[in-house]
Amino acid sequence: MDVEPLTLPAAAEEPRRQPVPILAAVVPIAAGIVLWLVTGSILSLCFAALGPLMIGASLLDGVRTRRRGRAAAAATEQEGWAKAEQELQRRHARERRALRQTNPDAAAAVQEPPLRDLAPIDETTPIVIGSGDRRSALRVTGDEDRARAFRERAAVLADAPIVVPMGRGVCLRGPLPSTAAAARALVVQLCLQHAPSQLAISGAGLERLGLAAFPHARPPKRGAWRLAVVVGDDPAPDAAAQIRLRSVGGDVPEGITTVVDCIEPSRSRLRTGEGTDDVAVECLSRPQAEAIARASADREGDAAQLPDLIGLGDLARRPSGPGLDAVIGQSEGGEVSLDLVEDGPHAIVTGTTGSGKSELLVTWITAIAQSHAPEHVAFVLADFKGGTAFDPLRELPHVTAVMTDLDDDGARRGVQSLTAELRRRETVLAGLGARSIAESEGRLGRLVIVVDEFAALLQEHPDLAVVFTDIAARGRALGMHLILGTQRASGVIRDALAANCPLRVSLRVTDAADSRLVIGSDDAAELPGGAASRGLALVRRPQDAAATTMRVALTGVADLRGAASQWAGSVAPASPWLPPLPHALALAELAGRYRDQTDQGSVVLGLGDEPERQRQQLVTLQPGADRGIAVVGGSGSGRTTALRVLSSQVEHAFWIPADPERAWDAVDELASGRVVPRLVLCDDLDQLIAALPTDHAMALVARLEALIRSGAARGSTFVVSAGRVSGQLSRVLEALPQRMLLRTGTKLEHLALGGENDGYLRNRRPGRARIGDIEVQVAWTDAELSQNTSEPPTWRPSERPVGVVVTGVRRAVEALRAAHPDREIVPVGDHAPDPTATRILVGDAESWQRQWSLWQRIRTDGEMLVLAECSAELRSLAGCRELPPYALTHRGRAWSIRDGGAPERVVIRDLDPTRGGRLA
Repeated sequence: MDVEPLTLPAAAEEPRRQPVPILAAVVPIAAGIVLWLVTGSILSLCFAALGPLMIGASLLDGVRTRRRGRAAAAATEQEGWAKAEQELQRRHARERRALRQTNPDAAAAVQEPPLRDLAPIDETTPIVIGSGDRRSALRVTGDEDRARAFRERAAVLADAPIVVPMGRGVCLRGPLPSTAAAARALVVQLCLQHAPSQLAISGAGLERLGLAAFPHARPPKRGAWRLAVVVGDDPAPDAAAQIRLRSVGGDVPEGITTVVDCIEPSRSRLRTGEGTDDVAVECLSRPQAEAIARASADREGDAAQLPDLIGLGDLARRPSGPGLDAVIGQSEGGEVSLDLVEDGPHAIVTGTTGSGKSELLVTWITAIAQSHAPEHVAFVLADFKGGTAFDPLRELPHVTAVMTDLDDDGARRGVQSLTAELRRRETVLAGLGARSIAESEGRLGRLVIVVDEFAALLQEHPDLAVVFTDIAARGRALGMHLILGTQRASGVIRDALAANCPLRVSLRVTDAADSRLVIGSDDAAELPGGAASRGLALVRRPQDAAATTMRVALTGVADLRGAASQWAGSVAPASPWLPPLPHALALAELAGRYRDQTDQGSVVLGLGDEPERQRQQLVTLQPGADRGIAVVGGSGSGRTTALRVLSSQVEHAFWIPADPERAWDAVDELASGRVVPRLVLCDDLDQLIAALPTDHAMALVARLEALIRSGAARGSTFVVSAGRVSGQLSRVLEALPQRMLLRTGTKLEHLALGGENDGYLRNRRPGRARIGDIEVQVAWTDAELSQNTSEPPTWRPSERPVGVVVTGVRRAVEALRAAHPDREIVPVGDHAPDPTATRILVGDAESWQRQWSLWQRIRTDGEMLVLAECSAELRSLAGCRELPPYALTHRGRAWSIRDGGAPERVVIRDLDPTRGGRLA
């Protein structure tokens, strides 16, 4: 409405009087007198007479000018008032139109359907009672008497809508024909302004007044404002407000504060708590109301005819048949059943967030499960929106797998599992000589794969699109069915896939293109928003010419429990999509669960996942028969755990220790044949080799390689772990027929350890490994380990001459004298002492070279000790060409040679600085 005030024309002003030209008149008079005095002619006085004549002419001209100015001012004032009157009418008309647009009556609502904001109705909701005078918002400026009267007229807006709040209702009093016509107009006004989800009308008066055809007169929706229409003294149904029709002077029901006395519709009396006003009420005949009601029902569509809430338990169950028939909702014509076999074999379900797509899928699955045994149908459910919509369905025996948010590894398993299921079903049908599942005589059950948020699945894992397209193409014959749920179908579901999905269900969508793609019309995009449209769907089967509107039933806890208990005695079908390997597997639990897969004499390493074969089975090792396995991986990946698990299952498992000396002795025992264990374990072989000198490392690797290659023939199985594979170590690991690859720090390390390019996973958990193409979860155990921990023998003086080769003679002599006071400790110098049984001769390499004959006598008749720090002297003095046992330097280690035999490692503790020896 206009905010500028209307300014009235000012009153006409009286024209000003013109001044008398005194000076102009005096000049001719003075001039005439002067001429007469000069000339003496009487005619000069005639010139003096011009002054009075000029004054008179000026006065006459002023009167005429004032008359003309007064007339012009009056005409201007009149024209201004005429324009003000026109502007008043224009502004009042504009204000009246704005008020009727804001608060339309029945006629205005019929002429132009009002916009609905879906705001809830309450007692403050306005209702137009009729037309009458009301105060205008127009402001007028002006203080004249005429302006005051104009302002009083401008302040009153005639024929304007009279609006009152709904309150507790309206009471219409008067003759029944008049009140009935007025009541029809009020009800029509409210029904056209508010949707059936907002307003529900009831009462016996609806049929009498011809208002029963309105969709608002059907069972009320959740949260709808209830309005009762009551005639006379009829009882009012439970409602928030009522429109009561009374005779003249009838009592007004308590709570109603709006009363209209309709003696004559054009001269009715409105009484409210604020006062009394005259109004002209709007009236409608019964035929007019019935026609408007029918048009309203057509405009609201089938959705308005549907119940607001349906429970799955309220619907009839279909008997089990060869298909997958199930009742999932109700339309205007009755219950709606979908048969995924006859109407499919596949279905597309679309709906925006909050439209009820997940509830529809849950209801559909439950309805199928209620009518069909687990032997007849199984479900694989996938939810890729991160929700828990399918969690309640886990208790159904038909549900074999529920998946949420696959990672890359899960997607790979999905491709392999579904492809394997296709091959399995083809094999079964070929074995039965059947062309399709219909000819399998019930020996092959149907599989329904339900995906919520199919678009998210394809976005994260596009490889699955090929598998789903393949299932869609071959699923009918193989008994595999798809129900694909997505918020948008356009640009997500390809033509090749959509062509095999003739069964379409669409809830509310935001894009008309999605609606047309799914059901062939824009109806799904035109469904109302808000809570009222949740669960409202349009269904189109292949044989339908147009989509059918239905209300989807809701599934409760009782429905799920009933379906689960109904088939409690049935055998649950095997899942084509096995659950992923757990992150931790206790050895005892694993061996007990898969007891039938363990052979006598075999030990369990872990559980292998083979989705391409639809199985998960134990990974075992046969100690004494198998050659062995290499366990490689980065730090903290579970290498030691794998060896611990194997060791705990084999009595007297032989460990190659991490200590270099003990490791050398252990390999020597194995090579000599003194021990032939069934299982040999070596942890961190790369670190062990790195701790040895080059010659000893090469020798150890060569001996291990030879042992491994001959291990099966000897009855020993080797399990070796390493963090790095390089150089000579690779020969040892290549000698083992199997390699278990655990987690590595980088992809480069993964490839260096022999992994595949596409098999690297940065976040692979400890204990998760690959053996060939099989993903394995290694078991774990907390059993204590019993490793062989034999110590090198401690040297004791014998009853024969002893010669010691050291680098520091003086300190060695002091240490030996303190340790063996019963013996004579003699340093070897320039003279050659006699070797006796109680004498220990100590010298460095140079001293012994000078006393070569003495050294030869001890070498022949006594014992030679060469400290580990003098490894070069072992070859030069003792003539030992073979590699001696590895010995730590500066730790009191020495090689003992007796009777010309091979050197043996001994420990001279008195010369070990780490144990408080004198050489410290």
